Amino acid sequence: MKTLLADLRTSLFLTLIFAVLLCGVYPLAVWAGAQTLFPAQANGSLITDAAGTVRGSALLAQSFTSPRYFHPRPSAAGTGYDATASSGTNLGPTSQKLADAIKARVAAYRTTNALSPTTPVPADAVTASASGLDPHISLANAQLQAPRIAAARNLPLPQITAALAADTHTRDLGIFGEPTVNVLQLNLALDQLH
Repeated sequence: MKTLLADLRTSLFLTLIFAVLLCGVYPLAVWAGAQTLFPAQANGSLITDAAGTVRGSALLAQSFTSPRYFHPRPSAAGTGYDATASSGTNLGPTSQKLADAIKARVAAYRTTNALSPTTPVPADAVTASASGLDPHISLANAQLQAPRIAAARNLPLPQITAALAADTHTRDLGIFGEPTVNVLQLNLALDQLH
């Protein structure tokens, strides 16, 4: 019985020590390190407008439907761009439901951007990302949307394409991925144009 009580006391003492270390000290150290080394990322990569108002995160897509703005990828997250319901559709390449959805999205994309029936539509314009929250679109997708935005804002197309070029993210390490555009950042930059 004496050994059992000694073992129990040791177990409780170690549990308390590890609880303090792993539930208090370690998270506090990680938080302090992140706030010191990467404060913007640690606080959600928030994007603010010219007035200093938080408009969103550089890591999460938002819905834009006005012809004055670049439109993001379609979203399968909840009712659309819902960060609490992040997910893909899980529809495979042989799914008729996916094929029908893509066909409808291609038609809508061509109509919205006044494209001819033969103009190729970028895949990211008609398919949702795995998370449903991808904040980026391809450069090709953005370039096809630029004339619509120029017309809606009554601005010359070169001014829109210059803003697009300024907000284009190149390939990671110069070789990985394709050039992309963060839709929220670009739309906020467009709001600054006069």
